[in-house]
Amino acid sequence: MAIAGRHKPSSDARLFTLCPFWSSNHSEPNVQSSSKTVSSVARSLLPPRRRLRFDPSNYLYFPYEPGKQVRSAVRLKNTSKSHVAFKFQTTAPKSCYMRPPGGILAPGETLIATVFKFVEQPENNEKLSDQKNKVKFKIMSLKVKKGVEYVPELFDEQKDLVTVERILRVVFIDPERQSPALEKLRRQLAEADAAVEARKKPPTDAGHRVVTEGLVIDEWKERREKYLARQQVQAVDSV
Repeated sequence: MAIAGRHKPSSDARLFTLCPFWSSNHSEPNVQSSSKTVSSVARSLLPPRRRLRFDPSNYLYFPYEPGKQVRSAVRLKNTSKSHVAFKFQTTAPKSCYMRPPGGILAPGETLIATVFKFVEQPENNEKLSDQKNKVKFKIMSLKVKKGVEYVPELFDEQKDLVTVERILRVVFIDPERQSPALEKLRRQLAEADAAVEARKKPPTDAGHRVVTEGLVIDEWKERREKYLARQQVQAVDSV
C-alpha cells in the first residue's frame, strides 16, 4: 500500500502538468516569450486603429444622370499624430476617377477629393435603386515618416502595415427631387469648387486642397472616346 501511495500523483502535480508555464522547470525567459506571443496574438485580433476621418463617412452620392459625367466629393482628415499616406481603389476604374488618387496628409491636415463618374445608360429596365451597390471605393492608409514622397508602390512595399480605412459605396440620387443627401452634395461640391479657385491664387496657408479639374476632364474625354470606339467596333462585329 505504501508503494502504491508513492506513485499516486498529487493534485499539485496534476495542476503543474496541466499548466506547464507555471512549472519551476521552465525558466523566466520562456514565460516572458510566451507573454509576448500572447500579446501579439491579442493585438492581431483587435480592430485596426483608424487614422482618417471621412465626410461622407460611408457613401459617395452622385446625381443620377445617365449618359453624363457627374461628380461627388469626399473630405479626408488625418486624425492621427503621424503623417499618413492614403490610396484609393475602385471596382470601376474605366468609369470612375478620383483626384487625387493618393497622397500624404500631415497630422490634422484636411483634403477634399473630387470623384468623377460616367453614368452608364440603364440596361434591361434597370431601376435607380438597383445600381447603388455596384461601384465601391476602398481607401487604404499607411503610417509614414515626415518628408517621405508619395508613390503608389509604398503600399506594395509595406503591405503588412496597410490599413483598410473605409469602403465607400456609390449611391445615386435623383437630381430633380430635393433631399438632405442632395443638399449636402451640392454644399460639398460648392466647397470643392471654392477650394479649386483658391488654389489658383498664391498660397497663403495649408488649408483644404483639391486637384484642379482641367487635366482630369481632358483625360476623361480621351479615355471615354477610346471606350466608345471599342464599343462601336464590337457592335459592328456582332452584326
